[in-house]
Amino acid sequence: MPRLSVWFIRSALLYLSVGVSLGGLMLWNKGVPVHPAIWRLRPAHIEFLLLGWSVQLLFGVAYWILPRFRAKRRKSKLVWFAFWLLNAGIWLVVVSSLIEPTALRPAGRLMETGAVVAFAIHAWPRVKAFDL
Repeated sequence: MPRLSVWFIRSALLYLSVGVSLGGLMLWNKGVPVHPAIWRLRPAHIEFLLLGWSVQLLFGVAYWILPRFRAKRRKSKLVWFAFWLLNAGIWLVVVSSLIEPTALRPAGRLMETGAVVAFAIHAWPRVKAFDL
């Protein structure tokens, strides 16, 4: 398995554990009220699970499993850039949701979108039509 896929999948599992922990804390707070401010963690919980876990896992598996038509993987710097851009965007959106909504949220969403575009630019040449 390529090193970049390992990084994507490990970070996806880390986001999964943090997101599920936040969800468990909110569920615990629903049954046994601890503090009403715990509900402010809901956007972070959603962000960690939807983008942190799902998209990172998708990128890691796609980078690993999409066929190569050359001996070497091309443009891996672009995928590393997508990795760091996606993680920075996730954290900007999470920080923005924990404090009052600021200009960080649109910047984080823009970074996440840029990560998807960068990964798509890398992956597009690796997708070929199936010959029947």
